[in-house]
Amino acid sequence: MVLMEYPELEVLIAQIREISGFDFSGYARPSLLRRASRYLANHKMNHEQLLVHIEPGGRVVYDLIQELTVNYSEMFRDADFFMKVRTEVFTYLESYPTLRFWVAGCATGEEAYSMAIFLKEAGFLNRSLIYATDLSNKALTAAREGVFTLGNARTYSENYLAAGGKHSLSDYYHVAYNKAVMVPDLRRNIVFSMHDLTGDGVFNEFQFISCRNVMIYFTLELRRKVFRLLYDSLSMLGFLCLGKRETLRYSGLEENFKIIDSTLNIYQKIR
Repeated sequence: MVLMEYPELEVLIAQIREISGFDFSGYARPSLLRRASRYLANHKMNHEQLLVHIEPGGRVVYDLIQELTVNYSEMFRDADFFMKVRTEVFTYLESYPTLRFWVAGCATGEEAYSMAIFLKEAGFLNRSLIYATDLSNKALTAAREGVFTLGNARTYSENYLAAGGKHSLSDYYHVAYNKAVMVPDLRRNIVFSMHDLTGDGVFNEFQFISCRNVMIYFTLELRRKVFRLLYDSLSMLGFLCLGKRETLRYSGLEENFKIIDSTLNIYQKIR
């Protein structure tokens, strides 16, 4: 693999910011370096050649931003998390006449569809709206289609059952051209849209926000900025869910939340 050095990465970050307006400066450097090096290897170019090809409005800078953002997910990832949400968090939310959920950093939509399935099984889906956002337009295009390989569907089915699913995951998709296509009932309650956690502002008020396995790629300073955005977007007594390797510690907002589960990093806003 063609390797990029840290000084070269800083030059690249500055050029992307100047040309596109998107700022990677708050992202953790090791993961950025790996993904930038992978981009160079896949396109058989070196750092200097890449800089020459980046231009305002060009395809290269768009493709590079998509490559540098993280778009991995799977349905019912961390089954114990979904089990806890279903058994404890939903119990609290059942009294709300309408519910707004935000899946931030939704990648290709697996978590949003997972949430929709459990909301349907809890009887909440018709009065719920799930906003699923990501920085990557490429990932969002795939998410809107709701199409997954059958190989992945088998893994997702195992996760679903481990999370306490009440039926069979196959009830929620149909098979076409050797692909699993999520049923329209789920998709009509999900709004997929582009949103940059690091630069965009509050766009709604939510009773539930899931931002899992996103901020592990951010510096502490940027995490604090994003935490403030999530806090401001959450209704009083709403729930904030982070990944297992993430925490509210050092956010400056710890006292504003009650810990629901310290292992799964589920919090409730109390002030």
